Amino acid sequence: MSPSSPPGTALVTGVGRRRSIGSALALGLARDGWDLVLNHWDEYDERVGLDRGASDPDDIADECRAQGVTVTVIRSDLADPAVPEELVAAASMGGSLRSLVMSHCESVDSSILTTDVASFDRHFAVNARATWLLIKAFAERLPQNAAPGQVAGSIIALTSDHTAHNLPYGASKGALDRIVIAAAVELGARGVRANVINPGPIDTGWMDEGIRRWAREATPAGRLGTPDDIANTVRFLLSPEGSWVNGQLLKVNGGFAAG
Repeated sequence: MSPSSPPGTALVTGVGRRRSIGSALALGLARDGWDLVLNHWDEYDERVGLDRGASDPDDIADECRAQGVTVTVIRSDLADPAVPEELVAAASMGGSLRSLVMSHCESVDSSILTTDVASFDRHFAVNARATWLLIKAFAERLPQNAAPGQVAGSIIALTSDHTAHNLPYGASKGALDRIVIAAAVELGARGVRANVINPGPIDTGWMDEGIRRWAREATPAGRLGTPDDIANTVRFLLSPEGSWVNGQLLKVNGGFAAG
């Protein structure tokens, strides 16, 4: 997917670890010629204890730059309601922000009986409120009326099916789904295309062997999904060939749990 002319700038959140969907998104978009603004919050990565190197964000950025694109790395906490506007403002400085790809999350397992208010509120602040505020700031910088058929801006967010025993994560991702799909309708006149991707189980360091075996057995494709599988779908959706996909929640999961 090498464009004949540079596609513009993409703001990608959740690019804090090498072993992540966010990393694959950044590298795939760099190969397609997108300039990038990459957001991460290392305190979350440290708190949840997933596999990471101290220099992962900068290493990912350097690998993207090797593709000939411009990359800016911004460390900031999306639980802060001021951060989404700041991120979009920074990504818009060159005047070419065309895409918002949200792969950030707060995800700490708890159930109805064990979730506390602070955790519930933080999940909704990061997963739902920040999604809304990022979309709002992004859309406010687009023309109010795009030409018919023009794609002035593309929005993609990652979601999840989790519900039981992952209550605040699953509930806040459900809110994210509605926010992004609403954007496809409400911002259509501004030339926005907005979609949600549900990647199913991707082994980014959180699986043990039992989960890997269960996920493989539940997937007709016969293997686990990879971050590149999701990145390739995002690359298609951000390409001219993907511009007719809009307002969708796409399960990109190899048929996981389809039977």
